Amino acid sequence: MKVSSVEQMRAMDHHAAEKLGVSEEILMENAGQASYRVLCREWGVDGRRHAVFCGNGNNGGDGLVVARHILSGGGIPLVFLFGDPGRFQGAAKTNLGIIERLAVEVARVSDVAAIRSRVLHCDGIVDALLGTGLDRGVSGIYRKAIDLINASGKPILSLDIPSGVNGDTGEIMGTAVRADHTVAFGLPKIGNMLYPGCTLGGRLHVCHISFPPSLYEEESIRVETNDFIPLPPREATAHKGSVGDVLFIAGAAGYFGAPYFAAMSFLKAGGGYSRLAAPWSMTPFLATRGSEIVFVPQAETTEGSLSLKNRDALLAIAGRVDMVVIGPGLSLSEETQQLVRELAAGIEKPLLIDGDGITALADHPEIIRGRRAPTILTPHPGEMSRLTGKRVSEIEKGRIPVLQDACADLRAFIVLKGARSLIGTQERRVFINLSGNPGMATAGAGDVLAGTIAAMSGLGLPLEEAVRKGVFIHGLSGDLAAADKGEDGITAQDILNYLPYAMKQDREGRADRADPSGSGRSPAGSVSRSGPR
Repeated sequence: MKVSSVEQMRAMDHHAAEKLGVSEEILMENAGQASYRVLCREWGVDGRRHAVFCGNGNNGGDGLVVARHILSGGGIPLVFLFGDPGRFQGAAKTNLGIIERLAVEVARVSDVAAIRSRVLHCDGIVDALLGTGLDRGVSGIYRKAIDLINASGKPILSLDIPSGVNGDTGEIMGTAVRADHTVAFGLPKIGNMLYPGCTLGGRLHVCHISFPPSLYEEESIRVETNDFIPLPPREATAHKGSVGDVLFIAGAAGYFGAPYFAAMSFLKAGGGYSRLAAPWSMTPFLATRGSEIVFVPQAETTEGSLSLKNRDALLAIAGRVDMVVIGPGLSLSEETQQLVRELAAGIEKPLLIDGDGITALADHPEIIRGRRAPTILTPHPGEMSRLTGKRVSEIEKGRIPVLQDACADLRAFIVLKGARSLIGTQERRVFINLSGNPGMATAGAGDVLAGTIAAMSGLGLPLEEAVRKGVFIHGLSGDLAAADKGEDGITAQDILNYLPYAMKQDREGRADRADPSGSGRSPAGSVSRSGPR
C-alpha cells in the first residue's frame, strides 16, 4: 500500500476536486462516514454517548460529519469545538452549519476543566482536533484537551492521525492522543507508519474516500508498505547449488558470533551452500557451532583479523558464487578495512555490505558508486551517519528523505535498520517494513538479517524483492520468538532458530503481520482497509 506525505495528500485532494469533480464536501462526507462505520463496528453507536473533539480545520469538519452520523445512528454526540469557529471554511463550515441546526449539543470550549465531567461520563471519544498538518508543538488549550482525552479511560477513535503526531515524520509534537483506532483518509500518512507516532494510532484503518486507483496508486508516490511477496516454489529437484551459493567474508578475534549468525541464517532461511571465509584460528571454534557451513580459513593479521594477503584468493572464490556478504564482525583493523575496500571494488557479483564493512567504505563512497554489480547496504543509524555525514538526530527526524538521497547517491539498495526498518532503492522508492519488535534490538540481529536477505536471493527472488522479503522474514522470525518467549531476552540465536518457522508460516500464507502469534491481538500500526473505496 502506498504511503503519502501531507503535501502529497493535499495535492490528491486538490486534483480530485479540480480535475475529477469530486468536491471537498464529498471527500469530507466519505471520510466521516468511513470513520462512523469503524465506530459502529468496533464498539457500537446506538444509545451510546460520544464526545467529539473538533478543531477548526478540515479535521474538525470530518469530526462534525461523524457527529451527524452518530445522531442518525441512534447515538448521542457531544461536540466540543476548539479554536475560533469563524475560521471554519469550505466543507468544514458547511458541516458546522448543518450540525448547529440539528439536535446536537455543541459547546465552544475555552476551559477544558468545564467539560471534564461530561467527557468522563461518555462512552467513547472521537479525536478530530489537529489532523496531519501539525508542524509545531502542541500547547495551551489543545494540550489540556489531549491530556483529558488520554486520562479519560474511554475508547478513542482518531481521524486521519492522532492529534499531536507530525504527519510527515511520526514525531510527537510535545504530546499526542493515544488512540485505539485511527482512520486514515486517502492513504496512510508517513506519520501513521513511523515511530513513535505509529505506536499511538492503535489499529489503522484506511479509506480511499472515493479516490480512483489511478490517484492513490500514482507512481510519483514513492513510499509504500513492504507488502507480501510470494516465495518461489522449492522445486522437487532442488539441490544445494540451485538454492543459493553465497560467500560470507566475516569474523575477527573476539567476534565469533557475527560470522556464525550470518552464515548459518542463510541456511536456516532456505539457502543451499554457505561458505565462510574467516580467520584460520577461529575456524575450529566456529565449526563446533555450525558444522553445516563450508569453511574457507584465511590468513590473519597479528590482531586476529583478515589479512590483505587474502585478496586474490577471495576474489577468485567470489567469482564462482552467486552472491557475497562482507562485513559482519570483521573489526576495524586498518589492514582488514583496506581489504574490504579492495574487495568491494573488485567483486563483480551482488554484494551485501554490513557492519564493519560499511565503516570501511563510509569515507570512500566512490567505491560503492563505481561498482558494476548490485550493492546492498544494511546500516543502523550510526552507520548511516557515517555514510551520509549527517548526525543521527538528523537521520531520525528525516529517515525517508535521507534514505532516498543516499540510495540515489550511492546507487545501492539500503536497509536502514531500526524500529520500522526502511528499504530504499536507487530510484528513490522506500518500503516501510511492518514486521519485527523491540526485543530484536540485540547484538547479532543484524548479522542474521544479512544471511536472511542472501537466502531470499538464493531462493530465486529478484534482488529488490529478495531484500524486501529478507527484511520481512527476519522481522517475522523475531515476532514468532517474542510470541513464545516475550520480547525481553530475545537473542540473535532465537531469531536464527525461528527462521524455519517464519518460512513455513510465510509459505502457508499464515505470515500475519498484525499478529504472528495467532492470538487475535492487533498491535499499533496494523492496517486494514475500510469505508468507501
